Amino acid sequence: MEVVIVPDAKAGGEIIAEAMAALLRRKPDALLGVATGSTPLPVYEALAGKVRAGAVDASRARICQLDEYVGLPADHPESYRSTVLRQVVEPLGLTADSFMGPDGTAADVQAACEAYDRALSEAGGVDLQLLGIGTDGHIGFNEPCSSLASRTRIKTLTEQTRVDNARFFDGDIDQVPHHVITQGIGTILEARHLVLLATGEGKADAVAQSVEGPVAAVVPASALQLHPHATVVVDEAAASKLKLADYFRHTYTNKPTWQGL
Repeated sequence: MEVVIVPDAKAGGEIIAEAMAALLRRKPDALLGVATGSTPLPVYEALAGKVRAGAVDASRARICQLDEYVGLPADHPESYRSTVLRQVVEPLGLTADSFMGPDGTAADVQAACEAYDRALSEAGGVDLQLLGIGTDGHIGFNEPCSSLASRTRIKTLTEQTRVDNARFFDGDIDQVPHHVITQGIGTILEARHLVLLATGEGKADAVAQSVEGPVAAVVPASALQLHPHATVVVDEAAASKLKLADYFRHTYTNKPTWQGL
C-alpha cells in the first residue's frame, strides 16, 4: 500500500481533498464514497473550501454512503444519511438527488442490503472510497473476523461500539441502535481507489497491523493490501508504530504532487 505520513489531521484532510478534487476535474460525475465520524471532517471541510473558492466544480459529483443504522428514521439527526447530507452534500452545494445509501428502515433489511450492492454496481462503481479505521482494525462496520469477501449486509454492533457511539446520542447508550447495514469488505474492495485516513496515537497499532502485518480477517483493514490502488494517510501519531515509517517519509514526503494519491 501507499502510505503518506502528514504532520497533522488538517494536512491529511487537505491532501485527500485535493485527490478528490483532481478526480472531479478528470471525471466530473465521479462517485465518491464517504465515511462518517470525526476523522474525515477535515477532508470534507477542505473539499468544500475548494468548491467555494472555485478551484473545483463539484456540481455533478455523486456521493454514496458506507453504512447506516438499522431502524433509525432517515431524518433522525444521527442517522448516517442525515450526517452525510449535513457534512458533505450540503457544503458541496449538492442536492439529495446526488446521494445514495442503504435503506436502514426497510421491512426486509437483507433485501435492502442486496439492493444497495446492485445500486453501486449499476451506478458504475465507486471511484474513490474514503475510509476510517477502528482501534481493532475494523473498516465500515466490518468487525474483526468479518469475511474478506463479504458483501453489503446487516451487522450487530459490539457493546464497545455502542458505548463509543453513545456520545452522538447525548451519552445515552439506550438510544444507540443495535444493528447497522454496512458495505462488506468485498464490496469496499471494488472501489477503484481506497483512501484510509487515520489520526492519533490510538490508531497506531491498527495502522501498523493493517499496513505491515499479514492479511487476516482479525484485522479487516489489512484487506486493503489486496487492492491495486490503496492509499493510507496518517499523521505522525498514527504512524508511530510503523517499522517502515522512515521509508514512507523518504518516499512520499515533500513531493510537489502525490502521484499515487
